[in-house]
Amino acid sequence: MGMISEFKEFIARGNVVDLAVGVVIGAAFGKIVTVLVDKIIMPPIGLLVGGVDFSKWVWTLKEATVDAAGKEIPAVVIGFGEFINTLIQFVIVAFAIFLLVKAVNRLYKKAPDAPAAPPEDVLLLREIRDALKK
Repeated sequence: MGMISEFKEFIARGNVVDLAVGVVIGAAFGKIVTVLVDKIIMPPIGLLVGGVDFSKWVWTLKEATVDAAGKEIPAVVIGFGEFINTLIQFVIVAFAIFLLVKAVNRLYKKAPDAPAAPPEDVLLLREIRDALKK
């Protein structure tokens, strides 16, 4: 079997196609969540806490300087505000996935199995018991 035919067989399997669709949808969903957090959720939260833009929150470890040649050396900062935004995005994505999994599980939830029929010896003993009661 040639490599091309093996590749076609590999791609034709359902789980590979499902995975590809999931990756594409996941990437698109990630962009939606990013815009949702950055443009819809964070501005009102920033307004509630005094008009603060969380994405601009940084902890400056070293200020920007200019060296002897006049070249600017940028500041060294830790951007924890962007981390806050990313954390909120993660929580939203995780919650959406939780709701999706919960809905899928509800669709595939099996009805409880019917109780198994009692074995022959138990049925025979019940018949004997019922006959003795009469």
